[in-house]
Amino acid sequence: MSDNRQSLSDLGQMSSGGSEAYAATATLADAMPVNNSGPKPEPMPLREQIIDKQGRAYATGRRKDAVARVWIKPGSGKITINGRDQEIYFARPTLRLVINQPFGVAERTGQYDVVCTVKGGGLSGQAGAVKHGISQALTKYEPVLRAPVKAAGFLTRDSRAVERKKYGKAKARRSFQFSKR
Repeated sequence: MSDNRQSLSDLGQMSSGGSEAYAATATLADAMPVNNSGPKPEPMPLREQIIDKQGRAYATGRRKDAVARVWIKPGSGKITINGRDQEIYFARPTLRLVINQPFGVAERTGQYDVVCTVKGGGLSGQAGAVKHGISQALTKYEPVLRAPVKAAGFLTRDSRAVERKKYGKAKARRSFQFSKR
């Protein structure tokens, strides 16, 4: 049995007339089966669309201490939070930008109406909770959008919260001022 190791010098021989080495390699390549038609992994089956009798998708979003209940349905892109328009409830443009991120990633800006109620926390946490709820509801209404929304990280609850104050400390980690004398 011959050793079929190849090096750069063998490559030079092949191009300069070492046709017997090339022929041996060619027969080996012909003998080896090419497995292009092997079992391919099947794509993940799509989840089912989950909508209620009014044609809305519902989801709950959470961030810090805020909890948002979100309903979406096809419409003109109007977002209502606790009975008020988004421009009134979230006066800061950055917070409005946060709650519109899932629509931008899914390329569905202005195609869904959102009605949500949010409780607890501050405005920043509430905006994060609404964003989480919109993302969850969007994937329930259109399961095809799950991949881009999940890739952007909007389906994962942001678990960061304020660390509790410890005894003997001024805050969570801040110590009282130390005086040597």
